[in-house]
Amino acid sequence: MKPAPILLISLVLIFTSCLSPSKLVEIGDYDKAIDVCVQRLSGKKNKKADVVKALESAFDKATRQDMRIAESLEKDGRPENWERINEIHRGIGRRQAKIEPLLPLMDQNGYQAKFQFVRIEDLERKSRENAAEYFYNHAITLLDQAKKGDKQAARDAYGELQQLDRYYRDYKNRNQLELEALDLGAIHILIKPENASNSVLPKNFEQELMQFSTADMETVWKKYYNNPLSRNAFDYIILVKMVNIAVSPESVKEREYVDYKEIEEGWEYVLDGNGNVLKDSLGNDVKIPKKIFITANVLEVYQNKVATVSGRIEFIERRTGNILANENITADAIFENYASTYKGDKRALSDDTKRRLGNSPMPFPPNEVLLLQAASILKPVVKQKIASSPYLR
Repeated sequence: MKPAPILLISLVLIFTSCLSPSKLVEIGDYDKAIDVCVQRLSGKKNKKADVVKALESAFDKATRQDMRIAESLEKDGRPENWERINEIHRGIGRRQAKIEPLLPLMDQNGYQAKFQFVRIEDLERKSRENAAEYFYNHAITLLDQAKKGDKQAARDAYGELQQLDRYYRDYKNRNQLELEALDLGAIHILIKPENASNSVLPKNFEQELMQFSTADMETVWKKYYNNPLSRNAFDYIILVKMVNIAVSPESVKEREYVDYKEIEEGWEYVLDGNGNVLKDSLGNDVKIPKKIFITANVLEVYQNKVATVSGRIEFIERRTGNILANENITADAIFENYASTYKGDKRALSDDTKRRLGNSPMPFPPNEVLLLQAASILKPVVKQKIASSPYLR
C-alpha cells in the first residue's frame, strides 16, 4: 500500500530538516540550505567554518541555476515565459536580501566568504513589465473572442487581468477591461411572470409573486433582472407561468358531537364485608375519591374556502428559444374558521373545543385576497427553484 501524498511530503520535510547545510547543498536543496545557514549564523560572534562554506556554496549554486533557467526561458521567446522568469528574478532578489545583513561574512578561522550578487533590479523590472504585458495582451485577445459570444473567454480574460495585481497596482485601462469582462462573461437572466390560465388575476398578483430579492442568488457570473428594460439583451428568460387558478366555493358545515370526561367529585366511604365503614390501622374511616362521568353537547360550525394557484417555471435560452426545463409549482391559500357552542358541563370539554368557544362565524375573504395570499406562499417556492437551477450556466 502506497503512503498518502501528504504523508510523503511530511516525511520529506522531516528528513530535510534534519540534514546539515552541506548535505542540503549536495542534494540540490539550495534555498533550504541558505535558510538553515542564515539562521545558524545570524547574531553569532564565532561563525562555524563549515556553515559559512555551505552558505557560500549554496548561494553560488542557486544563483547560477536560477540565472541559467531564466536566460533559457527568455531565449525560448515565448511571451508566457515571462511570468516564470519574473518569479525567478524575485526569488534571486529575496535570496540576496537574506545574505546582505551578514556581509562581510568571515568564519572563526578568518576566512571571508565571497558572494557574487546579481544586479537584479533592472532584470526584475524588465521581466515584470513583460509579464504584465503578456497577461494584458492575452486578456485583450480573450475579450475579442468574448465579444463573439464566448463567455468562458471573458471569464478567462478577467482571470488574466487579475494577475496584473502581482506586478502593478494600476496598469493601463485594466479596470475598464475588467468591467467589460465581467459583463461579457456573466449570464443575464430575465425573470418575468405570465398568466396562461385564462383567468383574471388580481391587479397586484404578479407584483406580489415577483417581489423577492435576487441579491443572495447572484454570483460574479450570474445576474438576475425583473425588468425587461434593464438591458438590451438577456441570455436566459425564466417564465413564471400561471396555468391553473381555482377558488373553491364557500363551504359551511355543522357538526354535533359529545365531549365527555371522568372526573373526581367529592368522596365516599369504603365499606367492609358487613356493610360497615372500613377503618385504617389508626382507626380512621377509609375514604376514596368519588368518580363521575360528565358530558357536554357541542355544536361546531366550520367554514372553509381555498384558492389554488399552480403552474410551471420555464427556463428558456433566449438565443435559440429552446425551453431547457420545466419546474412545476403550486400553492394553496386556505381560509378556515371554527365556531363552537355547547350545552352541558363545561368541564367535559376537550382542549380543541375550548379553543373554539367564543368564536363566531366570519365573513369569507374575497377571491382576490386569497389569491394574493397564494402568490405570497408561492413566492419562496419560485425563488428556491430558480436559485437551485442547474440549467443556467
